[in-house]
Amino acid sequence: VSDEDRSEIFQELLKYNLSKIEEKNPKDLGIYLETPNGRKIAGLVGETFGKWLTVKYLWVDESHRGTGIGSQLLMAAEKTAAERGCKYVFLDTFGFQAPQFYEKHGYQEVFVLQEYPVTGTRHYYTKRI
Repeated sequence: VSDEDRSEIFQELLKYNLSKIEEKNPKDLGIYLETPNGRKIAGLVGETFGKWLTVKYLWVDESHRGTGIGSQLLMAAEKTAAERGCKYVFLDTFGFQAPQFYEKHGYQEVFVLQEYPVTGTRHYYTKRI
């Protein structure tokens, strides 16, 4: 697939989708934790779109896991999303990453892809905020 082919198909799909979707202005959401010298040790990247927050990435440096930083980032993102008018959150995680973490925070598993990409699992969650 060439970049040109990918772009052309995406632009045509986007044009069609935007003609049907009520909300047309997604907003980026980023929350980061840095050391005093500016090195990121944790972060959450997502997007609010209409009534939904989609969490794309949540990462905590291994040396800081288990300290509550991930929980703080997730709660801050949910708070910001609610302030933007969101009512729901959507995210996914691999089985080796954090299914139990999200369940602990009230996320409900919607479905699981088995054997993804070969022997693993990919879990999809939603939550009402």
